[in-house]
Amino acid sequence: MATTTAPDRATSILTVDLDAIVANWRLLGDRARPAACAAVVKADAYGMGATRVAPALAAAGCATFFVATIDEALDLRPHIPGAELFVLNGLLPGTEALFDAHGLIPVLNTLDQIAGWRAHARARGQSRPAAIHIDTGMNRLGLEAGQVARIAEDKTLLAGIETRLVMSHMACADEEGSPMNPAQRDRFATLSALLPGRRSLGASSTIFLGPDYQFDLVRPGAALYGVNPTPHRPNPMAGIARLEAKILQVRDVDTPMTVGYGATHRVVGKSRIATVAAGYADGYFRSLGNRGHGVIGGHLVPVVGRVSMDLITVDVGHLPADAVRPGMMMELIGPHHDVDALAAEAGTIGYEILTNAGRRAFRRYVGGSIPATT
Repeated sequence: MATTTAPDRATSILTVDLDAIVANWRLLGDRARPAACAAVVKADAYGMGATRVAPALAAAGCATFFVATIDEALDLRPHIPGAELFVLNGLLPGTEALFDAHGLIPVLNTLDQIAGWRAHARARGQSRPAAIHIDTGMNRLGLEAGQVARIAEDKTLLAGIETRLVMSHMACADEEGSPMNPAQRDRFATLSALLPGRRSLGASSTIFLGPDYQFDLVRPGAALYGVNPTPHRPNPMAGIARLEAKILQVRDVDTPMTVGYGATHRVVGKSRIATVAAGYADGYFRSLGNRGHGVIGGHLVPVVGRVSMDLITVDVGHLPADAVRPGMMMELIGPHHDVDALAAEAGTIGYEILTNAGRRAFRRYVGGSIPATT
């Protein structure tokens, strides 16, 4: 993927506030106390840059991190050498030596994965750390209830495995009144009590369901990056990203002109159209055509016409002529139009916006010098 390395050549800029990410982690940790607070930095820290985000969190006191794949873990390990680093997708056959060599911890999701790690520990002649994942209603990854009971009855199945963590994941945590929430909590409490190790049920939204859901460790992801973990309430998290794109051209338009591919926007009366250097190749979704908004000088401007690969067009006819000029930057995500607002316009969720945003943008990091706390 080509990215811009020089700000003077950049037609888009993604600014990531590392101090704001740390502040969000501290807020979540305070809310979950006395449970410990980990950080989920999979998908390149939700698109924000794991090798910059994770060290900032580690410096602030975060000791436990989660990624999805072993390759994500291998890339990240040199940047957080002393931290616990769990791999959520588990143990793939043939990767055992890599986990050992780099001090990674597999999340074991099946009896076959448990058997593979057990055999590896036996071959090494020493116990090996792991997390055990229990399915409590998602029906994705994790052990079924009967399999957990089998392990509890036959202790040899975990022979040589140091169970660092027993975990599960919630299906409807962002729906406060969902009956699945207490059902999953109770199922997890019962099943996890059969196994040794710390217990972890909660990701971002689960933290806000109360202390009964927090157990020993919480695992926030999206909330660290400013996505609202309580969608039906004001967002308690700080925004951490600002994505801006450069205005390339401004033109006068009038009836009966049309704008963009397919002529999906028809001009009614005199106006002005600004063409902006962002498109679906930059993670600005095609579904935002005739639906999205940008911000220029604090003023909301509507996207008109289809989003193309490299460009969008916005109607700026309501702004003073001298307020919109080529070379200026338009805010796509930021304090006036946050990630959840853009996600709502795109018909998706903030997670998907963040993990795709600014693919070709120049990346600028601010903060990250907060001293460690105890």
